[in-house]
Amino acid sequence: MVSTALAALLGVSACAHNDEGLVPPRTAVHVTEVPEIAALVPADIRSSGRLVVGTNPPYAPNEFKDASGHIVGFDVDLLNAVGAVLGLRVDYQQSDFEKIIPAVQAGTFNLGMSSFTDSPEREKAVDFVDYYRAGTQWAQRTGERIDPNNACGLRVAVQTTTTQDTDEIPAKSEACVAAGRPPIDKVKYDSQDEATNALILGRVDALSADSPVTAYAVKRSKGRLIMDGQVFDSAPYGWPVRKGSPLGPALQRAMQHLIDTGVYRQITDDWGLQAGMITTSQINGAA
Repeated sequence: MVSTALAALLGVSACAHNDEGLVPPRTAVHVTEVPEIAALVPADIRSSGRLVVGTNPPYAPNEFKDASGHIVGFDVDLLNAVGAVLGLRVDYQQSDFEKIIPAVQAGTFNLGMSSFTDSPEREKAVDFVDYYRAGTQWAQRTGERIDPNNACGLRVAVQTTTTQDTDEIPAKSEACVAAGRPPIDKVKYDSQDEATNALILGRVDALSADSPVTAYAVKRSKGRLIMDGQVFDSAPYGWPVRKGSPLGPALQRAMQHLIDTGVYRQITDDWGLQAGMITTSQINGAA
């Protein structure tokens, strides 16, 4: 994105569902507060006892809603563990994706958690605490063949304001035009489940999303979708915080603690996302 759409699975009514009961069984994670790391949290956040987090489900398996309407996912399990290290309760507040970073800048949210790709451009506005690496992956309908590097003139679905929307597809489309070929018809959707449904229903030729998102959408599609091409443009996921905020180093230290103690691996194993694990958490690691 941000950055995996559970909604790829369609029922007989041809509409998407946020959760079809496939939240994987997860190992109980036991994390306790680490006082020397918790002491790094800014005083106003520390006194409130909570981290206020802006998020934009559905983007499974990273953040989405289960059958009871609770926000769950890989990112959620990981940030809950970070909160435990810091001695804070995590308060998730749903928001439009494009509004999260401005709300972090304004102080409405302490941080964002929505599969944000840490990029040099975004680092001009906020700091990022990196926790994972993901790339871009395309999907198509089973039985068709589309080359992500030769998609001139095709309709490609993206979620609005994701890296695929703002960077990847425009660059590919400009290359098409420069070669004298028709541009890519980028079709933007407000949520990833809408983009996935559009592909399944034949309204677009392909979709482009973060690699864990696409993989999970394909898994949920009951064979209707397949992944197309290789994962490319790998980059870190990060939690955005206000520029220069001491909350950034606190989150980074807490994240590194989870890596060093094996909790991070346990959570990534539960969600099947080992491919993007990192060994060192950085602040603004896009370069």
